[in-house]
Amino acid sequence: MALLEVDAVTKRFGGLVAVNSVSFKVDTGDILGIIGPNGAGKTTLFALISGFLPIDSGEVRFEGQRINGVPPHHLVRRGLVRSFQIVQTFADMSTLDVVATAALVRRPLREAIDFAAHTLKRVGLGGKELLTPASLSLQDKKLLEVAKCVATEPRFILLDEVMAGLTMAETEAPIAAIRDLHAQGATIVMVEHVMPVIMRLATKMVVINFGEKIAEGTPAEIIEDQRVKDAYFGEHLDA
Repeated sequence: MALLEVDAVTKRFGGLVAVNSVSFKVDTGDILGIIGPNGAGKTTLFALISGFLPIDSGEVRFEGQRINGVPPHHLVRRGLVRSFQIVQTFADMSTLDVVATAALVRRPLREAIDFAAHTLKRVGLGGKELLTPASLSLQDKKLLEVAKCVATEPRFILLDEVMAGLTMAETEAPIAAIRDLHAQGATIVMVEHVMPVIMRLATKMVVINFGEKIAEGTPAEIIEDQRVKDAYFGEHLDA
């Protein structure tokens, strides 16, 4: 049985169909990359899976159980958590307190603080526990998003453009954090535009265009798919 099943999920905003009957499965231990042009519906799909938006039709199942309409905070307790493309945090709190707040999902306060300090070190933010998120670099803000997810001790993580805005050198720390998460048993789904990164990390990929899934397969299969070249990669893929 797949850990996550997305079955013919559709979302409309008035006359706009943002996600149109999208289906795929994620098995335990996968790193699934979701790619597609800007506006393809990728982040909307994340919001539907994670309970931040209601699903108009179709079904999402986690560990075999339907989770349509389950609030995000309940999903976090069940082990499904997401990050945000635009960093969402408490700007005036210390990074330690921000991550400790996430850790309270499973731990009492004292343990949550200790676990938060451990988590910050684990993702590469050791020594920055007392800084505010506003004072962090973009790279460190992205790592803080990952740390918040890790602190909830999830089994399934949705990562929304963790690498966006980073130089290739700056992506190395998030890549290391994601690989560590995966090695510790987390199943990961990533929306990402930085193709060299997603090609290094993903075990399989789904491509979405105009709200519809147009391809699914291994990274090697995806880059050879003519529909994907036409919709997303363009001529530069062959350059």
